[in-house]
Amino acid sequence: MADTVETDGASLKATHNGIANGERRDACGPPADGGSRAWVVMLASFFCNGILFGVINSYGVLYKELHDSLMARNVTNAAGQAALVGSFSMGTVFLVSPVSGVLTDLVGIRKTTFLGGAIASTGMFLSSFFTENIIVLCITYGVMYGLGGALAYTPSLAVLGHYFQKYLGKVNGFVAAGSSVFSVIMPWFMTAIIEKFGLEWTLRILAAMSSMIMVIAFLFKPTRRAEFKKEDFERRKRISYRDVFNVSLTKNFKYLIWVGVIAVSLFGYFVPYVLMLKFVEKNFDKMYDTKLPIMCIAITSGVGRLIFGTIADLPYINRMYIQQISFFSIGVMTMLLPFTAGHYSWLIVISLAMGIFDGCFISLLGPIAFDLCGREGATQAIGFLLGVCAIPLTLGPYVAGVILDRTGSYTVPFIVAGVSPVIGSVGLFLVKCVEGKATSQVNGRPPAVTEPLNEKGRLLKGCRISEGSGLSDAKSTRLYDYSSL
Repeated sequence: MADTVETDGASLKATHNGIANGERRDACGPPADGGSRAWVVMLASFFCNGILFGVINSYGVLYKELHDSLMARNVTNAAGQAALVGSFSMGTVFLVSPVSGVLTDLVGIRKTTFLGGAIASTGMFLSSFFTENIIVLCITYGVMYGLGGALAYTPSLAVLGHYFQKYLGKVNGFVAAGSSVFSVIMPWFMTAIIEKFGLEWTLRILAAMSSMIMVIAFLFKPTRRAEFKKEDFERRKRISYRDVFNVSLTKNFKYLIWVGVIAVSLFGYFVPYVLMLKFVEKNFDKMYDTKLPIMCIAITSGVGRLIFGTIADLPYINRMYIQQISFFSIGVMTMLLPFTAGHYSWLIVISLAMGIFDGCFISLLGPIAFDLCGREGATQAIGFLLGVCAIPLTLGPYVAGVILDRTGSYTVPFIVAGVSPVIGSVGLFLVKCVEGKATSQVNGRPPAVTEPLNEKGRLLKGCRISEGSGLSDAKSTRLYDYSSL
């Protein structure tokens, strides 16, 4: 993260002496874990995550409008073209995530968040003028909004480490719930706005909401403990480049197989979010709410993250097996969706189950990356994973839309979308079959990166050291939290 710098034992000793003499106390002191400013930052991160992913996860509402507009103009492949816009936004968020982390380190939390909000709101506003041009929408809504979302998302999590230490896990969990809460609210809100003002003004209102991220950026002020000397900043830049372009991950065959399997599994991940509203509209009476299934997925996804995040930390729990179960369950539930036609209660039950296992899958990404790559390799490992996943997340909904156009039935698209995670659940067995280096030697260095204790036994945030520095008895470590994806 942007507030840490790697040092050796001599430098650490100098830091301790500096603290004892009252020098740079703010630079290396632990976060306050509270206070009015800390809670305001937490709420700002909550709304930042909620706005970004609430809009993206509720694309099914916009998909319905775009699809109907294309059908009215007798455009061929209407379902596929309408789905492509939303899949571009989700795919871009994942693709740009590694770059977002580097930019946060180089230019700062505030500037990166402000830039992300500016790009996202501009892209959404421009989309309102091109609602009948799918190609332009793929650029403005798809690429621009996804790019802005990725740039704002990473610093919104990074800033939490500046204000919280003891309660950092709980705070991250609260912020992660922002995407679920807004995913519940946004479909209702967007539908009401579309019915009253139309698609164009709905996009402009969403642009205004997204512009609030630029205001939120001013609240993301790093604490003084993150202010280093110029030479420290230069070292931090070198560390960032090293982390992003760490080619040693290519030698970890277990990790590479895991990434490949995850990519295959996510081919159909976003399909239910895109097609669900039209599926309900076509197969159920108007008395049934078209938005409720997506809301159910969002609600139980938040619950699943909390439950399985706790389970994954239990001793003797194999995280890979749990992820296999989650993929298999998501695949089966997706394949069962078309057979719920005429049985709305079963559709709700399946949607609730999908959300639980969706939360399970997301909450385990970080811990499994740590298991496979060690603490030093986990951050760039997750960044590379997210970048690779952008491809299937973009192609999956488009392919499902093309199949829907050609067959006129939702059965085949949902079955195809469900097959990919089932295949992935089986493919994860390959990780166990491949012999590879232990995680402690993935990067050719000991994996543990620990944070030393001061004279009162509290962690010295911002002064990260290597295990070989002679202070490897420190008991607490920190790993960047990606759980709110």
